[in-house]
Amino acid sequence: MVKKLLEGIRVVEVTVYQTGPLTTQALSNCGAEVIKIDTRMNMIGGGGGVGGGGGAGGSGAAGGLQKSTNKLSITLNFASPKGLDLAKRIIAKSDIFVENLAGGSLIRRGLGYEDLKKIKPDIIMLSTCMQGQTGPYATHAASGHKLSALSGFNQIHGWPDRPPAWVAAYTDNIAPCYNIVALLAALDYRRRTGKGMFLDMSQNEGGIQFMAPLVLDYVVNKRVAGRTGNKYAYAAPHNAYLCKGEDKWCAIAVFTDEEWVSFCKVIGRPALAKNPKFATLLARKENEEELDRLVNEWTAQHEAEEVMNLMQAAGVAAGVVEKAEDQERDPQLKARHFFWELDRPEGGGKFLSPAGAHFLLSKTPYELKTAPTLGQHNDYVFKELLGLSDEEVAGLVKEKVID
Repeated sequence: MVKKLLEGIRVVEVTVYQTGPLTTQALSNCGAEVIKIDTRMNMIGGGGGVGGGGGAGGSGAAGGLQKSTNKLSITLNFASPKGLDLAKRIIAKSDIFVENLAGGSLIRRGLGYEDLKKIKPDIIMLSTCMQGQTGPYATHAASGHKLSALSGFNQIHGWPDRPPAWVAAYTDNIAPCYNIVALLAALDYRRRTGKGMFLDMSQNEGGIQFMAPLVLDYVVNKRVAGRTGNKYAYAAPHNAYLCKGEDKWCAIAVFTDEEWVSFCKVIGRPALAKNPKFATLLARKENEEELDRLVNEWTAQHEAEEVMNLMQAAGVAAGVVEKAEDQERDPQLKARHFFWELDRPEGGGKFLSPAGAHFLLSKTPYELKTAPTLGQHNDYVFKELLGLSDEEVAGLVKEKVID
């Protein structure tokens, strides 16, 4: 039996919405035993609960199912001292604790790093909140939808003659990448030194890392980046072009004059490459609206996949603007087993989930198991892991500690 990448590592999480659940999902998919503690804090919040019915993460919602593959679910009432005590006992038997509540939320409940390292000296704790655990805005509660604006993405997303466009929770998908690398580094550090650590991750700062070139441009040139639609200063054509069929598009980007010559050959107009209006990048940028019209005249006569394949074969960057239905039948994604067919945890057939690790490791393959129902693993965690008797568990259920 091949050992999984993170087999033997136990992770406890108290998370909501996207960033926390996506971070721990990568660990669970790679073999870690991830125990999700569902409390009234994160079930009411909706977007992280494995089994809550609403929000972006309930068991009936595709988002929640996709973020909870291979995880275990237990229920605890954090308003109860006994509930907090049980959480600490679980964490004491674990390697990693992950939370993404508002800054300071768990510290006030006695579950901060300073509290936890007293019961588990080598614990690795990761807090991935909006703006970190320190500073004047540390306790601000929000979600990735607002954080994308704070990180600057809304400022550059959209059209120059319109207000900033809504970017959705973009930072929620950036932060987990930093979190996972930090956790792997912390595990390696603990392996070498025997010491744990606290990882204070700011989702805002992770998002701004993606804006670094624009920040540097302002620092050096005092130039404020704005909205440019589909235009790009160093490429033309550079747009999404309408193709044959209903609402079919292909994105094309020509960066060099050599690529421009190849592009003109593909569309059957090699002489266009020497036209003074388009012969150089500067000329193409000056006449970009006319150029876009010429490109659209050609793409409108061809299928989007054909446009992509012809351009790529000629060394020109191009890609179909895919919808979900296109991705489901994409031969590349099928070949790499991107989608997994999983059972719905409460019955009702199967569903297709893009919840894999999104990378392939030759020596440690992974297999997805469907998300658990709310509290599905209470018996395992409270009885087997903590050693509570049937009577003790029944009493805690009656007291609504296990809730």
